[in-house]
Amino acid sequence: MPQQGNILIESAPAQVTVSPLGHLLLAGSWEFATLKSKSIVLPNATPDAESVIVIDATKLDFIDGTGAWILQNCLQRLRQQGKQIRLEGWTASNLKLMQQIEQQQSVKLPTKAAIPLLNQIGMNAAAQYKSGFALLSFIGQVAMALVANLSHRSRWRWAIVCNNVQSAGVDALAIIGITSCLLGVVVAYQGVDQLRHYGANIFVVDLIGYSMLREFSPLITAIIIAGRSSSAFAAQIGTMKIMEELDGMRTIGIDPINMLVLPKLIALMLVLPLLTVFSDMAGVVGGMVMARSQLDISFNEFLTRFALVIHPTSFLIGVGKALVFSVVITLIGCFQGLATKGDADSVGQQTTRSVVQSIFIVISLDAVFSVVFSLLGM
Repeated sequence: MPQQGNILIESAPAQVTVSPLGHLLLAGSWEFATLKSKSIVLPNATPDAESVIVIDATKLDFIDGTGAWILQNCLQRLRQQGKQIRLEGWTASNLKLMQQIEQQQSVKLPTKAAIPLLNQIGMNAAAQYKSGFALLSFIGQVAMALVANLSHRSRWRWAIVCNNVQSAGVDALAIIGITSCLLGVVVAYQGVDQLRHYGANIFVVDLIGYSMLREFSPLITAIIIAGRSSSAFAAQIGTMKIMEELDGMRTIGIDPINMLVLPKLIALMLVLPLLTVFSDMAGVVGGMVMARSQLDISFNEFLTRFALVIHPTSFLIGVGKALVFSVVITLIGCFQGLATKGDADSVGQQTTRSVVQSIFIVISLDAVFSVVFSLLGM
């Protein structure tokens, strides 16, 4: 609102009219207070053939940055229609304001250039190559640290190992037991529905035993532990990295691999095979209950058949898979945690990657094991 000395001058709202000369005549106060609830539309002051439009500010009381911005937007649309704009009756200060607003509106914001598809494929391939090479380097460092610590028992952090055994193993017993038991029920139920038609009810024991011990128990246990422990490893180490705790450990002469990675690796190598055995038992119990309820196979008959037909090799194969899966889950989780960069958002990204990569590699290795064991006749 314009002021003169100590007297406040009330101005009319912003107006646009057509003068007798055909000029667009601005009047009133063009400021935020009078324009925030009003739409400004410039009337068609000249015929379409006229290429020059005159904006007359003789009766303009006041204009601020908001009014100049709105007016320049209207004039910009006229320029896009091929019209030329001429300003008349403008004070030096108002004219300078209009020129400054026009210069600001003419500045082009930088736009991100589109990357061709072939370039994107190449960049992604290069990033995956660097990530794979870094993972191999990390595995080598862990292997060297493990070999170096075998002859120095004082370097082992057994308290940290026990803590990881508690968090990764004991705390996961409930979810693994329930999941495996339900999985055994599902396998038995699906097998019962088919075997009943052929009078081969007793073979449900073979189905449950081989499927749970060889495939389902080690796989479902590894997937659950990948979701729980791999994400926890990545989040813990990633948070320590952005808080610069790892740099502090290196400063005082403590290797983060010895302090953080090796205890987790040892703990999970101990825990995951034992959890797989527990999963075997839970799955067999679930299948045994379903066989009793659907096929009238007694528990004694089920266990007798189970002991006769299920070879120890199947059990050892499942436990061996679990041991390999434990190494994969730990290395992926710790590697992604150490790959965290800079901020909390990176911690979430690396945690997600650790879970996805761990589960993907576990399933891929399980498929490879199945093919190899089949070729070996095991």
